[in-house]
Amino acid sequence: MNTIEIILFDLGGVLVELTGVPTMIKWTKNIYNESEMWEAWLRSPSVRSFEKGDTTARQFATDIIKEMNLPVGIEEFIDNFTLWPSGLYPGVPDLLNRLSHKTLACFSNSNELHWPRLMKEMGIEKMLDYHFASHEMGKLKPDKDAFEHVLSSLGCHPASVLFFDDNELNINSAREMGLMAYRVKGPQEIEDILVDMRILENPN
Repeated sequence: MNTIEIILFDLGGVLVELTGVPTMIKWTKNIYNESEMWEAWLRSPSVRSFEKGDTTARQFATDIIKEMNLPVGIEEFIDNFTLWPSGLYPGVPDLLNRLSHKTLACFSNSNELHWPRLMKEMGIEKMLDYHFASHEMGKLKPDKDAFEHVLSSLGCHPASVLFFDDNELNINSAREMGLMAYRVKGPQEIEDILVDMRILENPN
């Protein structure tokens, strides 16, 4: 018998395609490859502060331009950064609809520029039952207190939660908290795991 009651999704790289890394690599004069760029981004004090909701968009832009020595102005950075989430991966609405028998939630390190686009423009707000954003919680993945907040809000046991994320640090943290967690990119990898777990039937 399957004990999973809640499926918890990261958004960027999991349900939503992100397009900002090539631009950042170009702006930083190719000193990073893609994985190194993501690591630098995730470890950035400016990014962490913004995604915890501690700074405004303009202050974040000022800070990250200085921190990474980016050759752009504040307005250009904000305009570009706002469009990093380009849209849902193909197949996401259908996948989530097929999972309507489970409680569905998202848990994202996000910010005031991306979150309205994700929720309203892309329609994620209506597709999921619960929505957890770092800048609203004041807590970030992979920090333990962020997972504790989500679990407490959901009122569930960690073992009843299946978590999908594209970042190994977040997966490791989730597993340490007792969640069942898998690193994935896009809905097909999610579906393959759900079929293996017999949460979904194989559509073929």
